[in-house]
Amino acid sequence: MDLGLKDRVYVVTGATRGLGNAAARELVADGAKVIVTGRDEKSAAEAASALGPNAVGVAADNGDPATATRLVAAAHEHFGGFDGILISVGGPAPGFVADNTDEQWTAAFDSVFLGAVRLARTAAAELGEGGVIGFVLSGSVHEPIPGLTISNGLRPGLAGFAKSLADELGPRGIRVLGLLPSRIDTDRVRELDGLSADPEATRAANEARIPLRRYGTPEEFGRAAAFLLSPAASYLTGIMLPVDGGMRHGF
Repeated sequence: MDLGLKDRVYVVTGATRGLGNAAARELVADGAKVIVTGRDEKSAAEAASALGPNAVGVAADNGDPATATRLVAAAHEHFGGFDGILISVGGPAPGFVADNTDEQWTAAFDSVFLGAVRLARTAAAELGEGGVIGFVLSGSVHEPIPGLTISNGLRPGLAGFAKSLADELGPRGIRVLGLLPSRIDTDRVRELDGLSADPEATRAANEARIPLRRYGTPEEFGRAAAFLLSPAASYLTGIMLPVDGGMRHGF
C-alpha cells in the first residue's frame, strides 16, 4: 500500500532512540524526509546519518521555548517544506506519589506537557491543509501504570489537549491524533522492568496480560505511526490509537 509519504517533510522529536526513532525509520523508508531531534547533538547527528540522506539531525530540548520555531525552520531550510510533526518525549522519572519531588514534577511538566503544547501550537500555525500533528503518549491515558505517577498525571492531559486541538484545526484540514503504546520492547521499557526484584518474572507477568502474549516491537509501533501521519489516513483525526497488543479492553 502506498501511504503517499514520498517527499513529505516531518519533524520527529525524541527520535534518537526508542519509539521516536522507530517512527522516523518507517517514515524515511516510505519516502518521507525527516528532521530528527534529540537533546544531544552527536546522538541526533548519528541517528540521522543511520537513516540516510533524507534525514537531518538537530539537537533540541522540548522544554526550551525556542525549540518549536527552530525545528519548523529547520524543516523548511533542509527540505523546503513542513507537512507534520510527531511529538515524542522521553518518559518522566518513575516513582510513586510519595517518591516524586516538586522538582521532578516541574521538569516533567516543562518537557513532557508544556514543551509538547508549544510544539503543537507552533506547528498548527505553520501547517496547511493536509498537515498532521501526532503525539506519542502512553497506555496510561486510559489506565494508570503503577510506579509511573508523573506520567499518569501528564499524559491524559495531553490527550485532552490533542482532542481539543483536533476540533479546532479540523476546519482547516489539519489532523491531530495520538498513539498510546504500552509494552513495546524498547530500552525504556526494559529499564522499567529492570527496576523490579525479578525482571524476568515481571516481563512474563506483563506478557500474560497482553492478548497477543508478547511485547510489541519498535518496528510495529513505527509502522502504525507512519500510517497515521500519512495521507492514507486522511479521514482520521481526534483519535487515540492503542498500540498495545490488545491490553486495552474497552472500546
